[in-house]
Amino acid sequence: AFLQRVEEMLPGVEVRLPSEAEWEYACRAGSDTPFHFGETISPDQANYNGDHPYAGGEKGLYRGKTVPVKSFAPNAWGLYEMHGNVWEWCADGLREYDSEMHEDPRGPEGDAPRVVRGGSWFDDAGSLRSACRDGWPRDFRLHDLGFRFSLRSTSQAANAERSPVGALLTREA
Repeated sequence: AFLQRVEEMLPGVEVRLPSEAEWEYACRAGSDTPFHFGETISPDQANYNGDHPYAGGEKGLYRGKTVPVKSFAPNAWGLYEMHGNVWEWCADGLREYDSEMHEDPRGPEGDAPRVVRGGSWFDDAGSLRSACRDGWPRDFRLHDLGFRFSLRSTSQAANAERSPVGALLTREA
């Protein structure tokens, strides 16, 4: 309902949750490491439970709550807080991975549990990896869950520019 209201206020703009594949593509921003900034993570780079580091990293600050967007450096495509802060809903459900190459795969939709990505302030560092995913019922609500939505122009204006993943914004649920 929130996204529908935003779309009504922005004529010529599609407003929607990203698919799981779009979310990961945006998070990675061209990287192939566990985090868009490299092989490991610290609480100076993202908001998570610093008492539980990743891959032998050092313990660090545990803030115990969300922080404002832009509290940490953006990824290479200018997107903030892709790792940590809040788990983010995706438009599709969990799909099984296989060994085949897929371009923009989609999981089940409808009443299927939806994918959440990104980890949160409440989680261990490993839950913030670009590839980490979980699935929750569509009506699930939690203190560390939010969403990021994309804005894409539907206008046919000449010379309209668009980023590879549209503009992704975040809102806590």
